Amino acid sequence: MALKIYNTLSREKELFTPITPGYVGMYVCGPTVYSDVHLGNCRTFISFDIIYRYLTYLGYKVRYVRNITDAGHLEGDRDEGDDKFSKMAKLQQVEPMEIVQKYTLGFRHVMQLLNNLPPSIEPTATGHIAEQIQMTQQLLDNGYAYEVNGTIYFDVEKYSKEQNYGILTNRKLEDLLEGTRDLDGQDEKRGRLDFALWIKAKPEHLMQWPSPWGMGFPGWHIECSAMSKKYLGKKFDIHGGGMDLAATHHTNEIAQNQGCYHTGPANYWMHTNMLTVNGTRMSKSLGNGFLPEQLFTGNHPLLEKAYAPMTVRFFMLQTHYRSTLDFSNEALQASEKGLKRLWDAFETLNKLSSTTEKAADAELDAKVNKLVADFDENMNDDFNTAKVLASMFELVPIINSIKDGIIKADAIAASTLALMQQKFKAYLEDVFGLQQTGAANNNALSSVMELLIDIRKEAKAKKDFVTSDKIRNQLSAIGISLKDEKDGGVSWSA
Repeated sequence: MALKIYNTLSREKELFTPITPGYVGMYVCGPTVYSDVHLGNCRTFISFDIIYRYLTYLGYKVRYVRNITDAGHLEGDRDEGDDKFSKMAKLQQVEPMEIVQKYTLGFRHVMQLLNNLPPSIEPTATGHIAEQIQMTQQLLDNGYAYEVNGTIYFDVEKYSKEQNYGILTNRKLEDLLEGTRDLDGQDEKRGRLDFALWIKAKPEHLMQWPSPWGMGFPGWHIECSAMSKKYLGKKFDIHGGGMDLAATHHTNEIAQNQGCYHTGPANYWMHTNMLTVNGTRMSKSLGNGFLPEQLFTGNHPLLEKAYAPMTVRFFMLQTHYRSTLDFSNEALQASEKGLKRLWDAFETLNKLSSTTEKAADAELDAKVNKLVADFDENMNDDFNTAKVLASMFELVPIINSIKDGIIKADAIAASTLALMQQKFKAYLEDVFGLQQTGAANNNALSSVMELLIDIRKEAKAKKDFVTSDKIRNQLSAIGISLKDEKDGGVSWSA
């Protein structure tokens, strides 16, 4: 089954055909680093990390570009107010780039905890001022922009006479204008939907650069257009981000690219859905918004306990990236248990062996092969991680039954067992990017447990049941249970 991707632009699943065979160019709108990364960002970046990993797993050479916005975000929604970086820097009496550095490092730390791979290229807005000026000038030359007192605006209504401005969200210009406030003669823009490409800086503005129109700084939307063109070309394969970016930021990116290069920037537009908490949209004003670090430490009134980064990552994989994801303590705790069950099955699976060329139970062998094949089939259906996990969990009782002797080892062929082992490893570790928490500590614990089990065996052999029971009972008191197996071995679980 070939890979199909839901394209926001066409509003349907499309067969993925890269522009250059074997290569994929992917651009994802990164964080604005004037505050801590929020969970909505984390969901988006985990989703695209999975997509990046899966495309690589399929054999594509992927250039994954994810930008850092460190200039150009204004307080108001009408290109007015101060740049948020400058405002925060003034309040804290530091340089704006100190703000940028602090939150960029914080963002990367969270991404590392969640085991997201770094992108191929991570460009910054401040590092690409020349490219943004060049693109702005080209839009002026092409007649899609105009200058007012040193500020350059994109002329949306003029553009809309030639192109469909609302093509990404399927909204008409009249509908967009209805939802926009009148200028009331107080705005220098010609049209209500016009947006700034370059903004004239006041003398006291902390972040400003020279341009053909005087000292200023870039608007928000131009950065992604300029950087995606530099690193991926005028037209590339995939452009992604959160669904909140579609209506304005990505709509304006398409307009800028069309106005400058007479083509849309990407063939496939992908958007992740929003987060809710206990069924309610996450919001600072409602007090139900929490940061990743709060989730990892449990330091929030709505959290009953701390949740490990891998639990959070696994939790997000259980819902399709285009579906709403609802956070709750119950759901996170269920994910915690589910992830442990999956890891335990994976460890058990790796210990199983078989030399059987022909399966004794052809029906079971066929079932296992079908469930394993479903991994790729479901990922090829718009990266449906939730269905892949469902297939994995169907295999868990089969794995455990082979281990316990309920299902004979020769029930499935050795080739089927080897395939299952290979696919579990590939998906859990390489595609899903999951890690066993505290692997080094787990190895040390395993060694200690082996020693205690040997001591207990020796005590039982000597009929020293006091020592034998003491080991079992004290381990049980700290949450570690021992199980005497039919073959005379002893297994343990924490």
